[in-house]
Amino acid sequence: MVTSAHEGMHRIFQERPEILAPVFGVLGVPLSAKATVDAVTTDVTEARPLERRVDTVLRIGPSDGEDFLLAIEAQSGKVAGKEASWAYYVAHLQAKYRLPVLLLVVCQDRATAKWAAGPFDCGTRGWTAQRTYPLVAGPDNLPVITDARTAAKNLPLAVLSALAHARGAACEAILKAIITALQELEESDPETAGYFFEFLEINLGSTPAGEKLREIMSFVSYFPGRGTVRETAYLEGKAEGKAEGEAEGEAKGILFVLEVRGIPVSDSVRERITACTDLDRVDAWLERSRTVERAEDLFVEDPEAPGTSPERA
Repeated sequence: MVTSAHEGMHRIFQERPEILAPVFGVLGVPLSAKATVDAVTTDVTEARPLERRVDTVLRIGPSDGEDFLLAIEAQSGKVAGKEASWAYYVAHLQAKYRLPVLLLVVCQDRATAKWAAGPFDCGTRGWTAQRTYPLVAGPDNLPVITDARTAAKNLPLAVLSALAHARGAACEAILKAIITALQELEESDPETAGYFFEFLEINLGSTPAGEKLREIMSFVSYFPGRGTVRETAYLEGKAEGKAEGEAEGEAKGILFVLEVRGIPVSDSVRERITACTDLDRVDAWLERSRTVERAEDLFVEDPEAPGTSPERA
């Protein structure tokens, strides 16, 4: 069964192929940073009832040599018979596309990475008919990136580093570095920042690293209504670490929510929100910001809230 974490693990290679050059670098395989990358169908079925699918297949066009195919698998543990599937993938893709094939297996723990490295032989009576040597990316060869500047220079590799070291002692420091980098990126490229926030949340899930992520993240999601950590954090009023104080931090959260919902905010409404220092009142506005149709409706009296006076724009 394919999980969302499994799906997200290989999705990053399809949507952010720039990660390939640095990953190949740590694996000791030269690859031009300017190489072209194109997705190839992952169906390696030949005839029923045999049906197999490899996670991701990319056609790499390096500027300094011939094209080749890269088959990518995400592996969370040792699976009996998987080595035979990998051998099949490599042989079939080579025969179908008449191109060299490399197999990359991405692992999140050392035991799985050690097993996945192979080599895996097919043969008998002292004769080897076929041997499969996967490339393996895991905790032992992906760098530990704990500096925010380094993470900002190569976000895809930093994010993959967080996944590979999710069970290690350095995970919290890696996550803090990434989130610091993403906070800065949100101003210039919110789409990319949102992608990596979502990618981390999906892949770390309910693991201890995922729980640590929930403690660190505090910015509103660019995907309202999807229940992501950042959205939940803001909608609960958890604007932690804001030097300007809780009320002002939550006021920014209100404006964020309205913005991502596409609701116009007039200068007078913006000024009223940011000038308010009553935390309870700002909390109420923050809650209403999820459902109001007009920004002015934030200030309509809530009849169930005792001790409030009518407020209308």
